[in-house]
Amino acid sequence: MEENAAMAAPKGMKMPRPSEEAKAAFARIVPDEPAITIKPMFGQMSAFVNGNMFCGIYGEELMVRLSADEIAKVKKQGGRDFEPMPGHKMGGYVVVPGDWRATPPTALIKRALEETRKMPAKKPKK
Repeated sequence: MEENAAMAAPKGMKMPRPSEEAKAAFARIVPDEPAITIKPMFGQMSAFVNGNMFCGIYGEELMVRLSADEIAKVKKQGGRDFEPMPGHKMGGYVVVPGDWRATPPTALIKRALEETRKMPAKKPKK
């Protein structure tokens, strides 16, 4: 797996690296269907449908794309905004609370997939 050095973190900032166990666990919880692709992104792993990311891992944490209402519900259960850099919230995504490897949040991943599938497909970059 080759990482894109051009997309590294800003100088002085260390990006968390997912463990091999986290990568394997992530691959197991992502639905297995032809429209879904899993690929590395910024040294992490992310799952895409129609070219749009619907979930991923950042270090050892799992984040999902949901509607604002659903994000609010997840935050009430202990989730938090996804901020890959402090002060830079990535809108539409929430970090899933708890041990996602021990108790896979299958329903949240399914909802993230449903929400993201509604988005227009991204055109591949040339």
